[in-house]
Amino acid sequence: MQLAAAQLTAHLQKGLRSLYTLHGDEPLLVQEAADAIRAAARAQGYTERTVHTVAGAHFDWSEVLAAGGSLSLFAERQIVEIRIPSGKPGKEGSPALQQLAQAAQGNDSTLTLVLLPRLDKMTKGGAWFAALDGHGVTIQIDPVERSALPPWITQRLAQQGQRVVSGEAGQRTLQFFADRVEGNLLAAHQEIQKLALLYPAGELSFEQVESAVLNVARYDVFKLSEAVLAGQAARVQRMLDGLQAEGEAEVLVHYTLAEDIRALKRVKDAMAAGRPLPMALREQRVWGLKERLFERVLPRLSPTALDNLLHAAHVVDGIVKGLRAPGWPNDGWQALHRLAMQLCQECGAQQASAARGKIAA
Repeated sequence: MQLAAAQLTAHLQKGLRSLYTLHGDEPLLVQEAADAIRAAARAQGYTERTVHTVAGAHFDWSEVLAAGGSLSLFAERQIVEIRIPSGKPGKEGSPALQQLAQAAQGNDSTLTLVLLPRLDKMTKGGAWFAALDGHGVTIQIDPVERSALPPWITQRLAQQGQRVVSGEAGQRTLQFFADRVEGNLLAAHQEIQKLALLYPAGELSFEQVESAVLNVARYDVFKLSEAVLAGQAARVQRMLDGLQAEGEAEVLVHYTLAEDIRALKRVKDAMAAGRPLPMALREQRVWGLKERLFERVLPRLSPTALDNLLHAAHVVDGIVKGLRAPGWPNDGWQALHRLAMQLCQECGAQQASAARGKIAA
């Protein structure tokens, strides 16, 4: 049974199941969901807990299977926690997990908790995951996207009796906070807790938040891709500076930008050949948020603009590998900034044009 993360609290209030599977790449949210399940279990008499971390191909699954059927002399109920950091239980693990899932049916003495990273569609279609989902509760823990970060911060502040000022000034404070902690939700949680220690319950000013919140943002090339396609120039500039400061490889940043440009070109060519946009996106394996960004940008992105971007990506490929190009910076990061901003401006211009069209309509 699949359950949304937001429904977990209400679910636990109604009663516990004997098998839970959490999968996601956001450590803070996974930890909080697991803590909630453990707390509900302790309240119902699950006093013993064993933890098994699956590491390497030679992990002994017999210990996990035995743990589910053995209780100490001093415990009536137990929690058996299985952590699989790689997300791949292996050849022996697949049947073991299926056996554990089947054994969980009607078992009121053992609660099994399986913790996994984010899983792809193929993995979720495997027999072992289907068994976990069929015999228990599976919860996908999704990351908090940048656009949802200010409301998330607001909610967390409210839990400790604090809030930002109302109106535009408060939104500016939340945006500042989000910029400082983007991509690092655990740090955001810690900074919010720090505000509770520094200031009493009530309203927080921008100056109080600014003086307390550190710059603990963590960026990755995938988020950079989303920011560029969304036309968020200031955010792109900040992310590129952050990636450079963190020592990210220039070739990886270039590959991400170039791959987006190539994908835009391939989808545009497919549309020119008569393919509907949704079909062209599926054929190029463009999913999720990026799919929505492509849908917004592509109809108004001209073939000439894409050809120019493709040529620019080819030039920058040589620069980050040590070659020089007339009219371009010799420094790889400066060239990447220029390429990213060129793509960002094209995407932003198309979205601005679309917005003006809606207003005029």
